[in-house]
Amino acid sequence: MRTTTVASAREPQTRYRERIVRNPKVCGGQPVFKGTRVTLRTVLASLADGDSVEEILEEFPTLKREDVFAAIAFAAASAEEDLPAPAIPRIR
Repeated sequence: MRTTTVASAREPQTRYRERIVRNPKVCGGQPVFKGTRVTLRTVLASLADGDSVEEILEEFPTLKREDVFAAIAFAAASAEEDLPAPAIPRIR
């Protein structure tokens, strides 16, 4: 089993915008990984189903490890933007 250091796992997170693109002429404008026709949704669904990074890379050989981490970073950033801030509890 291969372990990833925190630093190497974090590095691609800051650059997901460079790896995920939208083009109305590619996959109907869905977000895809630059230079591929693999959709962001497909990779996120594979991760949600429990596929490992290695399994995803085997299934989609046009992807790079950084693409999978970019998908995770994109999802995390999206969740952070979409989740409402918790209410401040009232102290009695």
